[in-house]
Amino acid sequence: LLDQEGSFYFLEMNTRLQVEHTVTEMTTGIDLVAEQLAVAAGDPLSFDSVTVNGHAIELRINAENPAKDFLPNPGTITEYREPSGFGVRVDSWMQPGATVSQYYDNLIAKLVVWGRDRPEAIRRAKRAIDEYRIVGVATTIPAHRAVLEHETFVAGRHHTRFMEDEVVLGDVPFDFGQTMPTDEALTRRDMTVEVGGKRFEVTYWTPEAAPTSKATPGRKPPKRAGSSTVASGEPGLITAPMQGTIVKVPVKAGESVNADETICILEAMKMENEVKTPIAGELVDLRVQPGDAVSPGAVLAIVR
Repeated sequence: LLDQEGSFYFLEMNTRLQVEHTVTEMTTGIDLVAEQLAVAAGDPLSFDSVTVNGHAIELRINAENPAKDFLPNPGTITEYREPSGFGVRVDSWMQPGATVSQYYDNLIAKLVVWGRDRPEAIRRAKRAIDEYRIVGVATTIPAHRAVLEHETFVAGRHHTRFMEDEVVLGDVPFDFGQTMPTDEALTRRDMTVEVGGKRFEVTYWTPEAAPTSKATPGRKPPKRAGSSTVASGEPGLITAPMQGTIVKVPVKAGESVNADETICILEAMKMENEVKTPIAGELVDLRVQPGDAVSPGAVLAIVR
């Protein structure tokens, strides 16, 4: 866009339906997908005017871990049960046994609710989110619950930095299910931790053996890198926060590194994540290179 003063501005344009088009469908009763196909075929729109009725809210159910800054959490869904009832819509392909791949978008489903007004839509959304059950991967469901119950959101005073400034995800109870899928054998461990004077029961999984990689037809399988044995109490032990592929390693073994310096960049679900060292020192061991596939907890490097 060029204004009268000669300044240029870029305006985003997506020549497709938006992910949130379901909100429009719920409040207007118009099937936008059908209308789009009809227009593409040369037919006119089936309506002359649009009447908006009620209030709709869409919640994206993603395979992300809100407790870890919404890191992608690929894996296999072992249990899946959708909410239902009047004013509740779920758009999804998910079912038990389906895999959320590390190579694609991590959207599991779109949960859309309708109400006669916003308060009713919020109440319906809270009921639906409580009925939703997904086991096998971490999801954004606990974060949605925290938002729906937050007084700022309920009052309609939320803003673009609402999540960062007002929602404390560390206070939200998370239930990621009873299984943590992977392509390697895992051992379940339980422990009690105390944070800020509060006690929490924590379940985690550790690899039993070095990970393996499955071959993809017509494609050379990526090499699994890093050790799968994670030693505790070593701040210089740099481990993979999630399953993914190493796309860049800006450092070399033997170099000196600063605290919070990037050791490598890990790609998962089309997102690049910087893996940094928490301490300064010498990079005594670098176990990955670009193209390596790594599993959660795999040792990527050691700084001393």
